[in-house]
Amino acid sequence: MQRTLGALALATIAIGTIIGLFIVPADGLQGEIQRLLYVHVPTAWVGMLAFFFVFIMSTLYLVQRRLDWDLMAASAVEIGVVAIALTIILGSIWGQGTWGVWWEWDPRLTTTALLLIVYVGYLVVRSMTEDPDQRARWCAVIGVIGFVQVPIVYLSVFWWRSLHQPPSSPRSMATVFGFTLLFNFAAYTIGFAYLMMRRYRLAKRELSLELAGPDAEP
Repeated sequence: MQRTLGALALATIAIGTIIGLFIVPADGLQGEIQRLLYVHVPTAWVGMLAFFFVFIMSTLYLVQRRLDWDLMAASAVEIGVVAIALTIILGSIWGQGTWGVWWEWDPRLTTTALLLIVYVGYLVVRSMTEDPDQRARWCAVIGVIGFVQVPIVYLSVFWWRSLHQPPSSPRSMATVFGFTLLFNFAAYTIGFAYLMMRRYRLAKRELSLELAGPDAEP
């Protein structure tokens, strides 16, 4: 199952990336730099999806106190942090080509940077204690409260004047741009599911070794 999902993720991401970067026509207004959006937007989606998953798993942990939920949340945070970091990097490249600057204190960019800081903080807190239950409690609280930043990021382009373009309209989804973007959304979602399975499996192994103590067999 895992191998099949991994192969499917790799194949669909590769196909979607090739189509977006090399096959579909360049945008009439933005030119070639617009092709980055076929990777930038799905990567942002994976980050938001990961943090929503963290919110659900953190809530379940606070209710049921099962360490499995904590391990799933922690696994999703790592994926989400990487995805949002890539989102910011790709967005900066797109901004340089479109706005002429690498960084602008635009509401969407600023709130996304704050989102990244919140979940990097989550990972820092995880390293502050070796008690699995205490670590899980602290991180679950951050996972629930920190999720507030996700809708703020999404709604920032509506709440404040922003250089960042708003989400694509349903009409644009009927174009080649829209179909390619939706394909990449699906591909990156499959990739997230695969990475979650692999990271959670590793997290369970790490916890079992941690609970067994320093004399346990690797």
